[in-house]
Amino acid sequence: MRTETVIYPGTFDPLTNGHVDLAERASRLFDRVVLAIAYSEKKTPLFTLEQRVELCRSSLAHLDNIEVTGFNTLLIDFARSQGAHCVLRGLRAVADFEYEFQLANMNRAMYPEFESIFLTPSEHLSFISSSLVREIASMNGDITPFVPAPVAQALQERFKR
Repeated sequence: MRTETVIYPGTFDPLTNGHVDLAERASRLFDRVVLAIAYSEKKTPLFTLEQRVELCRSSLAHLDNIEVTGFNTLLIDFARSQGAHCVLRGLRAVADFEYEFQLANMNRAMYPEFESIFLTPSEHLSFISSSLVREIASMNGDITPFVPAPVAQALQERFKR
């Protein structure tokens, strides 16, 4: 029996309800979903890799076929190490597609068996982005409609004045 694994990569800084929506849908489509959190020091993340892993694990604990782990390698190398041949990417807008299309072709050039699967978030979540959530939280705005409860708590602690 073949078990299908998909890698869902990102910085998840922080994880949003849009990310959760895609993870839940992927968990119904694939036997195993690996939420791969990129170290991504060049993006200067708000939370450490360890914090992001823990926030994602606690926010996705209701899904029994999702694993959360950090990585600091090329995505295709990480996918090979996980026995995966495909990656899940979310598309919110046309601008996302242009970048993701280029990335998908580059990954396939380096790993010909590698496929990119694209999902759009549910319509009521399509406007949410991690950068907007960080900005709202930094100004003491209410981010609870946009992120899971553990993430909201961590953001509120982070920006406590």
